[in-house]
Amino acid sequence: MPTRIGYAPGAYDMFHVGHLNILRHARSECDYLIAGVVSDEMCELTKGKTPVVPLAERMEIVQAINVVDEVYAEVTPNKLDSWRDLGFTHIFKGDDWRGTAKGAKLEQDFAAVGVEVVYFPYTMHTSSTLLRRALSALDDSSRRVAL
Repeated sequence: MPTRIGYAPGAYDMFHVGHLNILRHARSECDYLIAGVVSDEMCELTKGKTPVVPLAERMEIVQAINVVDEVYAEVTPNKLDSWRDLGFTHIFKGDDWRGTAKGAKLEQDFAAVGVEVVYFPYTMHTSSTLLRRALSALDDSSRRVAL
């Protein structure tokens, strides 16, 4: 049986249990797991948000997770560029991508090169967006108290 090389790209900003769940699920589906950590510039380009935690620190955090074999800095918006660099056989995404235009494009692009797209359940109760909102709300209330 050929080696299953998995690729789990993400911003991994403000690392939380949803990120850990994706990485654990991904590891259970492959022999070797590469976590693609999206660069600060790509986060700004694709999400319109600057990460709270800088790329080098996010990469260090993700590399410390015992299910991750390798960390890769993703510096281009095209996942096929990452595939050309790494040669993975499976790409893992949260199921919030399933049924979307970006998910359909991902599936189409990777079907053409024989890479399987695997979706995992999205952790609804925790996300970097929710953490950003909570931090912003705390910051806003602190400013009101200070005034």
